[in-house]
Amino acid sequence: MPFAEKKKHRPAPVSAPPTTIAAEPVFPINGQTTGSQEDVEKVPLPRIRKKIAEHMLISSKTIPHVTSFIEVDVTTMAEWREKHKDEFQRKYNTKLTLTHLFVEAIVAALKAYPQVNVSIDGDTLVIRKNFHIGMATVLPDGNLIVPVIKHADKLNLSGIAQAVNDLSERARNYSLKPHEATGSTFSFTNIGVFGSLSGTPLINVPEAAILGIGAVIKKPWAVRTNEGYAMGLRDIVMLSLAYDHRIIDGSLGGLFLKYLKDYLEAFDPNRPV
Repeated sequence: MPFAEKKKHRPAPVSAPPTTIAAEPVFPINGQTTGSQEDVEKVPLPRIRKKIAEHMLISSKTIPHVTSFIEVDVTTMAEWREKHKDEFQRKYNTKLTLTHLFVEAIVAALKAYPQVNVSIDGDTLVIRKNFHIGMATVLPDGNLIVPVIKHADKLNLSGIAQAVNDLSERARNYSLKPHEATGSTFSFTNIGVFGSLSGTPLINVPEAAILGIGAVIKKPWAVRTNEGYAMGLRDIVMLSLAYDHRIIDGSLGGLFLKYLKDYLEAFDPNRPV
């Protein structure tokens, strides 16, 4: 076949499939969007939330956080509280919760390790002689405030319970006085009330540490008996200590948590109300 004819009978070139161009993603530009989006509502950030955000940003940017964890068997303590809560309320006219017993333990641990009850001011270590315990409290509008149990080391259990219950109630009623939410030397947050097992809380500046208390849950646990160890169903809580690594090392953080564990697990079941 002549060359010209061969050329004429060549198969037609196969055209490439059309290129599919992905749709441009929708990103905000100066508060507007370049494409469609779902309906949204924009509301001003509440003043208290702005203050919380500023405070947390300072904490995360200026403090090198380290968090240590420990599991604690609080079965004896929980059983004692359940057994005596009605008697306690009749005697002291206030409710008794596990939180009050945790506060008591925190004060004992701070007394044993006062190096945790400190803050840092530039190149100066501020050793605090008072024990003012801040307790993170969620308000009805979802915002957060930290009422302070002043001189908690001078209170017995009934005094701690009355102070915690009073501060919590007035915080939720927005009737705290300014000085009642300032001046804490150490804080705790009870994230267990929301069902969380544990967490890594941010330190409440200018403090050096904060304790996270997780949910108390039933777990299979190795229990020491006269015959050795046996498995039992126990009330277990995870404690997390976030601390400023500039002034608290892992050894001190670990010792503080270990003291809390030993203190709580040695709870006296025959303790009088």
